Amino acid sequence: MISSLTNSSLVGPTVPQPPTAANDDKQLREKFDEFIGQAFFGQMTAAMRKTVGKPAYFHGGRAEEIFRGQLDQALTQELSESSAAEISEPMYELFTLARS
Repeated sequence: MISSLTNSSLVGPTVPQPPTAANDDKQLREKFDEFIGQAFFGQMTAAMRKTVGKPAYFHGGRAEEIFRGQLDQALTQELSESSAAEISEPMYELFTLARS
């Protein structure tokens, strides 16, 4: 009977930690960076795609358009994660000053 008990059954459910000011600021900063990065880089990739027309030959049709949309979405996410903080830092500082 004792051998049938596992460590996970003895631990019980985890209790979520109460939010703290530092944790809230960190989460707010992450969401702010994510939003600014997605909005800025999403608009940038959409504008770049509009400048390039469809080729006369070797166009993949609707499947290629869907793939390009997914590629742009993945590219936007990667760009946002890597460099959105540099763009959003001044905006975040102004936002926190306005909240204070």
